[in-house]
Amino acid sequence: YYSMCSLAASLKLPESIEMGLDTLSKLGIELQGCESRGMQACVQETKDLLAGYTEDEILNTRRMTDPTMIMAMKFLGKLETMSQSIPKTFGTQRIIELSLEHGMSPVSPIGFVHFGSYMAKLGDIRGGYHYVKLAFSLLDKVGSRESAGEVICIGTQVRAYVEPLQAALEYHTEGYKAAMASGDIFQAAL
Repeated sequence: YYSMCSLAASLKLPESIEMGLDTLSKLGIELQGCESRGMQACVQETKDLLAGYTEDEILNTRRMTDPTMIMAMKFLGKLETMSQSIPKTFGTQRIIELSLEHGMSPVSPIGFVHFGSYMAKLGDIRGGYHYVKLAFSLLDKVGSRESAGEVICIGTQVRAYVEPLQAALEYHTEGYKAAMASGDIFQAAL
C-alpha cells in the first residue's frame, strides 16, 4: 500500500494504479472498467444497487472487521482518488458494494462522496448532493478522520452548487484542516 502511495506521490500514476489493481486482484477483488460501458451506465448500476437501501439502513450498517477487506478498501480508496486523473476503473461502485456487504470502513465515505460527485457531473446535482450529505454523515458514523479531508474537499465541490457560497468557503477551510491533520497534502491543496 505504501509503495502504491509512494508511486502516486511521485506522479507515477499509471504504475501506481497498476500496482493497486494487481494487489486487489490477488485479494480476489476485480474492478469493472467504465471506459467500455460509459460512466452513465456505471452510475446507473450503482443507483440501482442503492435503491434497495434506505439512508438509515446505510448509516446503520455494521462496521467492517475483516482486516483483509479493510486493507482492500484502502487500496480502492486510493485508486478512486487517482482515477480522477486517469479514469480507468470505477472503484466507487466496488467501495459501495463491499461496504454494504461487509460493513462500513473509514474508506466507505470516499465511495459515497465520489458517487455523489459523479452524479452531479452527469447533471443530477440534487441526487449527487444527497450522496455527498450521506458521505458526511458516514464520516461521523465510522469514527475515523483519515478520509475526512478527501470527503470534505470533494463534497464541497458539489455542495457549492446547492448551498450558499459562504457555507462552501467554510467547508473548504474545514477540508484543508482535516487533510493536513491526516498528512494528505494533495487534498489540502485541493
